[in-house]
Amino acid sequence: MVATENTETQLRSGWVGWVYFAGILLLIAAAIDIFYGIMAIVGPNMAYFVGPRGGVASFDIAGWGWWSLIIGALLVVAAFFLLTGRLWARILVAVLAGINAVSHIMSLPAQPWWSVVMIALDVLIIYAVTVHGRELRSR
Repeated sequence: MVATENTETQLRSGWVGWVYFAGILLLIAAAIDIFYGIMAIVGPNMAYFVGPRGGVASFDIAGWGWWSLIIGALLVVAAFFLLTGRLWARILVAVLAGINAVSHIMSLPAQPWWSVVMIALDVLIIYAVTVHGRELRSR
């Protein structure tokens, strides 16, 4: 009798690595958000967080720090569930990465280059989970 391939194996492709890559990127982005959040909360008078008009967009620096800390914590949780292949985790990751990108758009006055890098990573994460996320579930 000739062994046939399982349909699960046929559905998976090399692109499933994009979702694992997105999960790792999400953990890195979360760690950075948590780090910057703690820095903004502990030392809100630091010049690093102050833009040309004296703040990050129209937000209080400590408030922005708490926002970054909360988003970072949510990104960590979402990344772990994403790596398990759950559909709801892929949806949550896409939403949280979008919110994180908008947060970095608001911090453009204070950190223009870093914000652009983080927005690009968020867009890459959204691409990976929306285009290649279905393949992860079939593992």
